[in-house]
Amino acid sequence: MNIFQGFEHLEGIVNPVLTIGVFDGVHVGHQKIIEQLNREAELIGGESVLFTFYPHPRMVLYPESHELRLIQTQAEKIDKLRRIGLKNIIVHPFTLEFSRLTAVEFVRDYLVNRLNVKKLVIGYDHQFGKNREGSITFLKEVAKTYNFEVIEIDAQEVDEVNISSTKIRNAIMEGDMELANTYLGEPFELNGKVVEGEALGKSLGFPTANLDIESEIKLIPKLGVYAVNVVLSNGSIQEGMMNIGLRPTIANHHDLSIEVNLFDFSGDLYNEYVTVQFLSRFRDELKFDSILELKEQLAKDEENIRSYFASLV
Repeated sequence: MNIFQGFEHLEGIVNPVLTIGVFDGVHVGHQKIIEQLNREAELIGGESVLFTFYPHPRMVLYPESHELRLIQTQAEKIDKLRRIGLKNIIVHPFTLEFSRLTAVEFVRDYLVNRLNVKKLVIGYDHQFGKNREGSITFLKEVAKTYNFEVIEIDAQEVDEVNISSTKIRNAIMEGDMELANTYLGEPFELNGKVVEGEALGKSLGFPTANLDIESEIKLIPKLGVYAVNVVLSNGSIQEGMMNIGLRPTIANHHDLSIEVNLFDFSGDLYNEYVTVQFLSRFRDELKFDSILELKEQLAKDEENIRSYFASLV
């Protein structure tokens, strides 16, 4: 997949077949659009293109109130788009100045003059440009002037696309990983660096890898205990249980802790980058009256989560 940062060095895209959107999560609806892009591109010997934005428009337009957390970091989104077969992605900086472009200016100056778009695949209810004046009706009219084809995604398909990042985000915040993963078409992921912790897990008999999630805008699932797969930097996959929380039994601070205990694993993971795939949430984070009660609960958690993994076989 070719990745272009804006239009400064845009070249070599043959007969572009384009769609436009943020595509946070790259869920199964988005994947259907990419499949359609590729089919349409094949018909004319062209290439599929996603025109997307960074940062997320809501972060620019509502900087004080958006409180938005993204399902995927930019790197995660690009990786998934690559895996599902997108040929080109144009990541355009979203600025206040860019948001003030009229629909005509956007189509003429970007899609036609700079990209020479051949087909535009767009939802029936999609709107863009200043005051959201760019509608499907507008596009069909302007397409006649600039000699490109508009392919409308019908209402039924758009409704499927509108599984919506919001619904996925809500499912993750509620800890409903099964629902979120169904929408995403694969497990929700956290990527992070293993950093040194306080070795409290080891003292309890459950050594953990503590994750530093470097993106401040990455969505973190609801506090609690989860069954997870962990993909190590060497590509191996380890089963384990993850706790996201404030460790109320053994800590008095309010710093979020994200730590995972890998089953049947020994080794040093410090400074490694790992991917955690969330499969199912097992319980809320609890405060126990003693360390002994905590250890007993961790043993139950391990037993329950190992049984869960055994049931998947």
